Amino acid sequence: MLLMNAILIVLGNAILKILKILRHNKFIHKQLYNYKQLYKKCIMIILSRFLHNNTGLRKLAMNSYDAINNGYYDADEFHYENHTILSLRNAIRQCKHVPIISEIKFSSPSKGKIRDPEKVNMIHLASDLVNAGAIALSVLTQHYLFDGSIENLALIRKSINAPLLMKDIIVSEVQIDAAKKVGADCILLITSIFDSGLAEGSIDKFIKYAEDKDLEVIIEVHTEVEFKEALNYQSPRTIGINNRNLNDLQIDLNVTKNLLQKYDKGKNLIISESGISMPDQIQALMAHKVDAFLIGTSIMEQKFPSQKLWDLCHAYS
Repeated sequence: MLLMNAILIVLGNAILKILKILRHNKFIHKQLYNYKQLYKKCIMIILSRFLHNNTGLRKLAMNSYDAINNGYYDADEFHYENHTILSLRNAIRQCKHVPIISEIKFSSPSKGKIRDPEKVNMIHLASDLVNAGAIALSVLTQHYLFDGSIENLALIRKSINAPLLMKDIIVSEVQIDAAKKVGADCILLITSIFDSGLAEGSIDKFIKYAEDKDLEVIIEVHTEVEFKEALNYQSPRTIGINNRNLNDLQIDLNVTKNLLQKYDKGKNLIISESGISMPDQIQALMAHKVDAFLIGTSIMEQKFPSQKLWDLCHAYS
């Protein structure tokens, strides 16, 4: 099933890339457009049949493919390929307070609209968060459901000297290419996306592709099986444990606690993600040897996000 799913996705996206090239030929564009729309409807029906138990994941992945095909990752206008990578791993190790990666996002599938991006000065917001103690910024670049964009990341890169994580549902090397061009230092790969055959290759292939571009990688896990897989890499990794189940969007902070109680993290760095809003939660998770935290909604929904972030960064004060 997973092999068939992967073949369908790779074949389908190859066809869509060809159609994208040919669309500039006005003589054949009109006919090709009709075939493209028909193809996309067929592929969605097929994938729905194969992945009926993974509705949440499938929706997130299909949104990424739509965003790719609609040009949201076209990043040729940006030229940060030679940007000197700022290491997230080093920032976590060197932090003197609670290491928090503060996430800039304006909407989410669980919360809906969090903040109006039209009313936000991106550079001021990013600067305030870094000054309040963020060791890095996570910038949502997924257009659908999250109101993100690669333009936001590129704008922040221009002014902020801190590690930037391009936060997205990555299913294609196209997105990794965009991450490099807009100046990201790190990307996140969701294990369940790859285990469900929703990406254009294996997670190992994507890790190598990103690291060959000098990008750091966070491997995101949620289940015990995924965590064990992430622990099996020969070299130490940065592992993000998502407390949210991406299929039903439910949050349980015990996901992080239980995994770290059962397995030795070794030399891997552990980031706890989702559902963190209070200093006592941070204290409890750090007692289980969590190294850093990725926090978005509980900061972004505040009138003064930087004040909330400062409070969390000083959870032990």
